[in-house]
Amino acid sequence: MTSHRDRPTGTIDLKVSFETILPIPVLRHEEVAEVKTLRPPHHINERFTSPQSWSPLRKRLVLCLLCTATCFASVAASSYAPAKAAMAEEWGVSQVSALVGITTFTTGFALTPMVLAPISEVWGRKLVFTLTGVLFVACQIGSAATQSYPGMLVLRFFAGVGSSTYSSMVGGVISDVYGPKERNTPMAIFSGGALFGTGLGPLFCGFIVQNLGWRWIFWTQSIVNAIVVLALFVFVPETRQNVLLRRKAAALNHWYDDIGTKSTVNFRVTSPNAQQVIMCEKIAWKFEHDEEHESIVRKIATSATLPFALLFTEPIVFFFSLWAAFSWAILYLGFAAVPLIFTHVYDFDLSSANAVLASSCAASIIATVVSICQERWLDGLSNPRLPLHRPERRLYFSCVESICLPIGLFVFGWTARIQIHWIVPAIGIGISTLGIYSVYLAVFNYLADSYHGYASSALAAQSFCRNFIGGIFPLVTVQMYTNLGYGPASSLLGGIGLLLTAGPWVLVAYGETIRAKSRFANKLGQ
Repeated sequence: MTSHRDRPTGTIDLKVSFETILPIPVLRHEEVAEVKTLRPPHHINERFTSPQSWSPLRKRLVLCLLCTATCFASVAASSYAPAKAAMAEEWGVSQVSALVGITTFTTGFALTPMVLAPISEVWGRKLVFTLTGVLFVACQIGSAATQSYPGMLVLRFFAGVGSSTYSSMVGGVISDVYGPKERNTPMAIFSGGALFGTGLGPLFCGFIVQNLGWRWIFWTQSIVNAIVVLALFVFVPETRQNVLLRRKAAALNHWYDDIGTKSTVNFRVTSPNAQQVIMCEKIAWKFEHDEEHESIVRKIATSATLPFALLFTEPIVFFFSLWAAFSWAILYLGFAAVPLIFTHVYDFDLSSANAVLASSCAASIIATVVSICQERWLDGLSNPRLPLHRPERRLYFSCVESICLPIGLFVFGWTARIQIHWIVPAIGIGISTLGIYSVYLAVFNYLADSYHGYASSALAAQSFCRNFIGGIFPLVTVQMYTNLGYGPASSLLGGIGLLLTAGPWVLVAYGETIRAKSRFANKLGQ
């Protein structure tokens, strides 16, 4: 039975949530003995809703725009490669030196999330997306206009800084918007967008360099990316829940304080279980998990150091970082290896040689569709030999599909000869991309499922390794393929990839035991 207290108390602290029951203002006119109730501010509840309760259409719009941004961030990394010869000639440097622009880009891409991730948790994702997007577009404009090689390297670093959030933070937004059981399809599309953009960059920029000049690579991207950043600013709202709740608390405090200053008013507060109604004179809204209690400097310090602690103390994080780094290195190796082989063996011009990477784009689309379908099939499967509640379920398909990476390398290296049609090594590129996609998605999902509260740090560790090592590989590709030969060089890499494919099999068999010995996993279980 609901109890009621008529005499108002002083101030009551209320915890804000997305399902908050709003107190009813009660106006008291003592001179006429009149009591009047007002409508509580439901418009504030409607304004600050949980992103996971958004309509499917709104979720799809946010996902589409963010994956588009991810795609063009990948384009920015890979589109630089077709311009290396033209830039080397203009500035009097070697083509290998010109490729350092990819390395500086991926260095900024690797380092920045460790600083910006905690900032986005406190100040919101939308603010970080907007500021880094403006920096990204500004650096693309600067890259188009720069007249010096050192200037290009500096601009490429900051372009990597600006574009990094469209890779590192999108996974966080997906977690904000979609529940655990809904996330596979959005994550599959996000991963596909990243790989699609990596192939798309050389595909269309080869034609631009050949017909318009290398500077138009950056002018074109400046225009496209400016449109994307503007669309994100207009159509993608804040998704970080603690930021939304803090803003909701501020809006509610302002509304209730404003009512209290204009009239003689009490507030009728209903307890969460509806067992008690309390009258009070003032309400102070609080956010229960206010993360600003920890200083932003300390959060950044933790964000910058914990990933490396996990990398060197957690075998699972170390292996997955190595696996992801190798797969990304193979992806970036194509920026130099594909033009080298197809211009020398098949006498392709610049645009045609880079157009071969259309096979990578096609493979990323196929891999995305297959991933969505196979996860739905797995959800409907009932087999006691394949437990679906463990994180190892994320590895079942990658155990088989990751072998596409070394197979594709063997096909690419040993069929690149004038006697064999060029479509065959191009198919090898596509097969490798299927394997790279499988590795990328498995690493992201497995680390997120295994480390929970430490997932962002575990993912930051693999992201750093993946981008840093990936950016180095184009610098050594030409020498390796020239000195070893196309077949042996690809076989060396394929052999390493084949050894790494044993990792997911080991984790499927012994992952639960390995995780039980983890210091961080034990903390999670306590």
